[in-house]
This record gives sequence, C-alpha cells and structure tokens, in this order.
Amino acid sequence: MISSNDFRTGTTIELDGAVWRVVEFLHVKPGKGSAFVRTKLKAVQSGNVVEKTFRAGEMLPQAILEKATLQHTYMEGEDYVFMDMGTYEETRLSAKQIGESRKYLKEGMEVNVVSWNDKPLEVELPNSVVLEIKETDPGVKGDTATGGTKPAILETGAQVMVPLFLSIGEKIKVDTRNDTYLGRENS
Repeated sequence: MISSNDFRTGTTIELDGAVWRVVEFLHVKPGKGSAFVRTKLKAVQSGNVVEKTFRAGEMLPQAILEKATLQHTYMEGEDYVFMDMGTYEETRLSAKQIGESRKYLKEGMEVNVVSWNDKPLEVELPNSVVLEIKETDPGVKGDTATGGTKPAILETGAQVMVPLFLSIGEKIKVDTRNDTYLGRENS
C-alpha cells in the first residue's frame, strides 16, 4: 500500500484492476476543508490518461512491476519476440503493447520488458540508440553544424530532425525519450 502523499512521477498504483502510472501530481491544501492530491494517471496497458483526485493520506495498492532485460530477436506476424538470454525463454508482445517504442526497436537490441503479475505490459528502451540514416536530403558543401535541420528516416522507420551536413549511411545517436538527434556515432 502507498499513501497518496507519497506519489511521485513514475509511481505505479493498482486501480480498478489495472496498473496506472502517475504522470503529474499536485498536493493541494485549500483554506477550508482537508488537503487532497490531484493527479494525472496513465494506464500502462492501454495508454489512456485520466485525471483523478485522492484525499491526502489515502492508501492505495502499489503495483509492483518487474523488469527483465530481454533481447529483441525477431518479428512473427504482428508480434515482437523477445528472448531472455540467460534462460532462452521467449516472450511475445503485440505492436499495441510496445506502442511508440517500436519506432526505435531493431533486432538484437536489449530492452527492459516490464511485467505485472507475470504479464508483459510494455517495453522500456535505452535512453539513446544508435541508428543508421536510410533516407534524407543529401548534404551540401558549406552546410554547417550551426545551421538548420532536415528530416531523416532511420533504419527502423523513425523520423528525426538532423543537421544539414549529415547524409545517408551515417550512424547517429538518437534520444528515444524525445526523438531528438544527439550526435554522430563513430564506429
């Protein structure tokens, strides 16, 4: 059990038979009446976001999530197959369960698979990944690092804005949390 006073961004709770993650929270102490906690919760399974208010100090069941580092081995139809490299046990996740993470997911990549009650819920990618540029406008002599940006499509199909001097075939580091270019990768 966790008190609503202990909510922090990222805290997970069980509510109505589902797992919810606290996205935002605000402790409110009005002049009259008792204090309360206004939250914005995101359903881990479906991605729905709701606003909910709890009394200050209200006790709620905390969802204990388990993380396992698995390797994405291959796709089978619409399912992504992950393998625990220690036990060689396979776990399958649907495209819906993976969500936006799939735009940076490539075969051979190690990720954290988050489970609740032995059911896989979502995939947590590393904060940054190295991917190759597959499609972009060609770089032109004179384009500088301080100039503008252009769209580039990466090997996984993700699109990010990159500096003008980059060209097809170069490997770049991308922040998976906010889809931004971090720099060239020397390989």
